[in-house]
Amino acid sequence: MIRKIDAGYVVHYDILGLTYWMLSRQEEVGRTDLDKHGRFPAIASNAYRNGYLGRPIVDEWLNLLGQVIQRQWPALELKRHRFSMKVSHYVDVPSRYGFDGTYRLLRGMAGDLLKRRDWRNMYFRVTSRVNTRSRLYPADPVNSFNWIMDISEQHELTSAFYFISGRTNPRMDATYEIEYPSIRRLMRDVHARGHEIGLHPSYNTYRNPVKIVAEADRLRRVCGEEGILQHEWGGRMHYLRWKHPVTLRGWEAAGMTYDSTLGYADRPGFRCGTCFEYPAFDPVECKALKLRIRPLVAMECSIIGEHYMNSSLGQGARQEFLRLKAACRAVDGCFTLLWHNSQLCSAEKRKLYLDVLSQ
Repeated sequence: MIRKIDAGYVVHYDILGLTYWMLSRQEEVGRTDLDKHGRFPAIASNAYRNGYLGRPIVDEWLNLLGQVIQRQWPALELKRHRFSMKVSHYVDVPSRYGFDGTYRLLRGMAGDLLKRRDWRNMYFRVTSRVNTRSRLYPADPVNSFNWIMDISEQHELTSAFYFISGRTNPRMDATYEIEYPSIRRLMRDVHARGHEIGLHPSYNTYRNPVKIVAEADRLRRVCGEEGILQHEWGGRMHYLRWKHPVTLRGWEAAGMTYDSTLGYADRPGFRCGTCFEYPAFDPVECKALKLRIRPLVAMECSIIGEHYMNSSLGQGARQEFLRLKAACRAVDGCFTLLWHNSQLCSAEKRKLYLDVLSQ
């Protein structure tokens, strides 16, 4: 691949072409081989089919190019990076039952009583609903927010919490509104502890930039009313839905700092070939954007979710997370991890999360 000649080195590989193709996501423009959520799946990608989805291939090749440059011009000082980690959390289900409407509450109670014979859950359902007004019910198992922030602070990390700020599909979107007192209080608590609030656009916004803008404006308005000011505003699409480059243009139009959607739902890995944040580019209009892309390397559901890889919570899942983390560390990149607050209800899941962060 690389040959030494008298005048220097010859690289028999189109590193810059690969870099453009992967970072611009040219591969995804106009695709029709989509999954049931309208997403371009990992299994249809060139990276998966050729066995490099699990590698930050762009970073590896640029590192190799850097070594060639260093040998040819030893006095030239190249930029160095340090390994880092960013954790984020969807706020899809901040309360198990606290935001249920009357019909849903009564139907659930009837099911507990007549079908499941679960008096305890029926009581909890009512108690949770009554106690989720000015704040989230502390005894609610999906209310893991304080625990998440405690763990992030112990690891010197800043957690980003992405809130759904609209409803374009009632069946798929959240049951809360960000104007609810308990959600406002949660956002105040997150901000007061130095963590980040971000946007999680609702299910059908991915094809509608106008709706992305409206939901971003709504989130910033509510945050402003609560005295929450941030230098950066970012987030990630609901269900990782993405239509390229339409969704990209929505984030740009909304004036967001970064988007972190670009990871696959059905497999973890390096959708963009990199674990570094980079400037967005519209490959259709051939236009550089102000928005930055923060690739997503791993989502917990991709590895342990029954609809995806369905790994157990044991050694196999742990090894997959740590393998991806090690791949990022090898290129001094950033390991980006998404973990839903509602997927930290059990001691087993919390232990797995802690293992991923600490090792």
